[in-house]
Amino acid sequence: MARTRPLYGKNRSQSDGFSGFTDRIMYETEIKILEIDRALIEEKLDALGAKKIFDGEIYAVYYDNEINSIRRSKGMLRLRREGMKSMLTFKKYVEEKKAKIREESEVEVSDFDKTRSILESAGFSVWLEMKKKRTTYELNGIHFEIDKYHDEYGYIPEFLEIEGPDIGEIHKYAELLGFKEQDCRPWDALQVAEHYSNRR
Repeated sequence: MARTRPLYGKNRSQSDGFSGFTDRIMYETEIKILEIDRALIEEKLDALGAKKIFDGEIYAVYYDNEINSIRRSKGMLRLRREGMKSMLTFKKYVEEKKAKIREESEVEVSDFDKTRSILESAGFSVWLEMKKKRTTYELNGIHFEIDKYHDEYGYIPEFLEIEGPDIGEIHKYAELLGFKEQDCRPWDALQVAEHYSNRR
């Protein structure tokens, strides 16, 4: 079962009334907690009443144009397969002080390979591919995601990502799991990879 994410902050959802196409714009606010004890976290989530809503493989392909304007603006264009679901996402940088905050536009696509072909025909090229195993829990609109990367990024230890409507709620639930504010990193996946790459 692929996860359905809540809409945080300002959002827009629209359908063309014919094909069933729906897109979403949301604000993504999240942090990462590194080098976790998975069994202990899952035990605490279970005690809190969290529900497991996804447990499967994720394959993500990241795109940019020939002048790398997306990355230079700290944005992100990603095509991702989440279990049986495929999502095309664009993220616009907002800030990364206490949390990683992005304005996110996302649409579900019916065919991963055809969407990939369209993007590449339109002049976008792949600059990064990442595979990981993800387990997602949900509690009161907060998402708790335990990630373990494979292959080239398999050196990254398992970590926890918490996503919520604002940093206050995120810190509250991190504390319920036994973590402190200083444990919460406002990083994206590449910053996590860089952190561990520098320690190898």
